[in-house]
Amino acid sequence: MTDLSQPGSQPAAGAQPEDSADGVPPPLWLLAELTYRCPLHCAFCYNPLDYTDHSRELSTAQWIDVLREARALGAVQLGFSGGEPLVRDDLEALVEEAHKLGFYTNLITSGVGLTDQRLGDLKAAGLDHIQLSFQDSTQQLNDFLSSTRTFDLKQRVAASIKRHGFPMVLNCVLHRYNLPHVDKIIEMALAMGAEYLELANTQYYGWAHVNEAQLMPTREQLDEAEAVVARYRRTHGERCKIFFVVPDYFERRPKRCMNGWGAVFLGIAPDGAALPCHAARGLPGLTLPNVRETPLREIWYDSDAFNRFRGLHWLKEPCRSCDEKERDLGGCRCQAYLLTGDAANADPVCDKSPFHESVVKVVQRAASASTVASGPREQPILFRNDANSRTLAAAAREPNVPDVASGSGAQP
Repeated sequence: MTDLSQPGSQPAAGAQPEDSADGVPPPLWLLAELTYRCPLHCAFCYNPLDYTDHSRELSTAQWIDVLREARALGAVQLGFSGGEPLVRDDLEALVEEAHKLGFYTNLITSGVGLTDQRLGDLKAAGLDHIQLSFQDSTQQLNDFLSSTRTFDLKQRVAASIKRHGFPMVLNCVLHRYNLPHVDKIIEMALAMGAEYLELANTQYYGWAHVNEAQLMPTREQLDEAEAVVARYRRTHGERCKIFFVVPDYFERRPKRCMNGWGAVFLGIAPDGAALPCHAARGLPGLTLPNVRETPLREIWYDSDAFNRFRGLHWLKEPCRSCDEKERDLGGCRCQAYLLTGDAANADPVCDKSPFHESVVKVVQRAASASTVASGPREQPILFRNDANSRTLAAAAREPNVPDVASGSGAQP
């Protein structure tokens, strides 16, 4: 998920970012993925498929060290994420430390576990902002897509967030199943008093990549949803700021990866691995440094992982000679790997890329599937859960392990 709020607090007195190395700016946004544990089982989760292989979480003291080092580097905005960060009973202590350091803090949550007591404690600790996720505006689809019964709980949590005086982003990941409900999702956000609504079309990494055939929308669905969003922006834009993030596969030019690899974003995984982007763990050959062994300043400025695709020096043709390279910095590395097998290739989303046809085919398959009579598709949805993660991790280590998608999914 993306935190769309703006930093609302000033740096702590006397806090200054450390000097940059070779012109590299300091990180501004720290994402603390406190845990991969989560009560939801979303089919589009960006957590790694093999998250069960990385279950050794940082301690409270280690996380506090991370916060202090990141603040010293110059980070100003902090997202507490996961998994579900509320499963950590030290969340309030971490929020309190972050507030003292001068971070603008955001809790990115499913709402499960966000009681009135915890909301009060988080408010007292200095939490600035909450991003609450829904899967749909209807109970049936919300609960199906998360493989839980949480819709009613989320509604109660939304009301409680507002009672406690928090600014709130309502987040809903969009795809084939809920794009036709965009008007109802916006109405739900308005009724709940959300200041921001993030309609984030699915980006196909992690679990969403496995479920691509099920989730990929059609161009017609996107166009209709964009028209609905434009109408509500005209009529309700002062009440709720609506963000509509178009999926890369329907663009002609790629977006900057995290606004530039190693330029703004610094993620720390539950086990301490440092991430240049949310999905970097899935890139083979990229050794991720760990905060247990390496100071954060060294990770940011000196590690191969953060320098591998930083800037423009690594670009291959046709990107190296492209007059638009300063705009997109080569696009998404994880997308390039998933669709071409090489993370250094030109992002296939770009219609100048020699691999663009791979994206065209995916979109064409989605359009073709939409013309088939309604009914179960051949491949079921694969939900994010520990059993499926362990099977996928085993399959990656042992290629002869049966395909988990053959019998562990579900149909809508």
